[in-house]
Amino acid sequence: MIVQLQRRNKLTNLASRTVRIGDPLQHSIWYKTAPAAPETGSLNSAVSADVCIIGAGFTGLSAGIHLAERGRRVVVVEAEEAGFGASGRNSGHCTPTFHSFELEQFRRMIGEPFGSRMVRAQCDSTNFLFELIRKYGIECDAIQSGYVEAAHSRAAFQAQQKKVADYNALGKQTRLLTAHQVEELTGSPRYFGGWFHPEGGNINPLAYCRGLARTLIELGGDIYTATPALKIAPAGSAWRVDTPNGQIVADKVIYAGGAYLAPSCWQGMEKTYALLPIIGLASQPLPIEVQNQILPRRNTVLETRHDPASYRLDRDGRLITSIMLEGRRGGDEDYTKELLTTRFRWLLPQLLELRWENYWHGRLDMQPRLFPRLFGLAPGVAAMNGYSGRGVATGTVVGKVLADWATGTPPEALTLPLESRGNAPQLMKAAMRIMLPYLRFADQRAARRDGLRPPPY
Repeated sequence: MIVQLQRRNKLTNLASRTVRIGDPLQHSIWYKTAPAAPETGSLNSAVSADVCIIGAGFTGLSAGIHLAERGRRVVVVEAEEAGFGASGRNSGHCTPTFHSFELEQFRRMIGEPFGSRMVRAQCDSTNFLFELIRKYGIECDAIQSGYVEAAHSRAAFQAQQKKVADYNALGKQTRLLTAHQVEELTGSPRYFGGWFHPEGGNINPLAYCRGLARTLIELGGDIYTATPALKIAPAGSAWRVDTPNGQIVADKVIYAGGAYLAPSCWQGMEKTYALLPIIGLASQPLPIEVQNQILPRRNTVLETRHDPASYRLDRDGRLITSIMLEGRRGGDEDYTKELLTTRFRWLLPQLLELRWENYWHGRLDMQPRLFPRLFGLAPGVAAMNGYSGRGVATGTVVGKVLADWATGTPPEALTLPLESRGNAPQLMKAAMRIMLPYLRFADQRAARRDGLRPPPY
């Protein structure tokens, strides 16, 4: 349903009540290390476009680039600045995988032919991402050095054998790793073994997002920042997007703000996902001799634990990680830093000195199937959200899916199914927090069963 705001002063009042979600982007390490954003301004007039995109993150900007490449007139409106939301706050991991599902499970969950199409698109997503970076010369410290999934138990390692078979059947060259090989790649002696995918990598996500914005402008697109979308309404056979001081009339509208999109311009969008707070941390630049012992090839790492550690190094050798907020963990900065210091000194004994110099907040838009959904809100209006922590490579790929939709690809030929708007279970966030203590206990029990030392949670 479209929120009908009848008077202009209501739009102005709505703009004055726009809430900045999370803490300032400036707290993120990426804000301090990314190239400057391209020059943009706010919208103060009426403009027209073939497609209006709401949200200047990975998905919206990728969609805009693929539309501009096809000759479409594109206007992007962003309430804050390019990359302000999850696109500028994540850890920059690029993984062409499905962490929570086997490939066949995902195919059944989505249904055919969409399941097989999305499996192929996701499994090729990092190659797609890094090719886009090379094509447009985006400076974002991109390195495609491979992804290590570190197995915390014998059962997890055994499950990885099927991953090798499944992904290699798609033409990938993944392989199992012994405990010693995992230690060589990560510096950690705490794993039973692992799985290596050579197409993984990592980037400076805010630099990448700003590079996408710069590319879209160079291709002729317009980006208006500090310009929240307040209302979407029909305008004859087209659509009108109202902002505090202007409006865009477009044939198609793409709603691409994820967890940071105010739901005021389309009623009920806030119910399509569950918000999950996340904390990001970056250490001091580690000494070169330590960098050469942990992650010497700059791989990106994710554990198979139920409450996993994920980590990587940035260009200056800082250790980058993130953690789900749970009570004092994430709510109390000093406590969280102490907790993460204990955890990583256990994982990586080489870290004799560890200081967390950057600490920032973010949000995930969670879906039960842990993968984004494409919603057809009305003829000519589509939305994509529910990334569940999979935004970098996935967001770039589904941006192209949205461009396909906006240029007339029939719904049955899209990579993802075009669904009616549906609500996500709002108990998801509470359920995940309630389950975490049990899941940590399960991790510790599995470690003891396999003769490994359990982590110090």
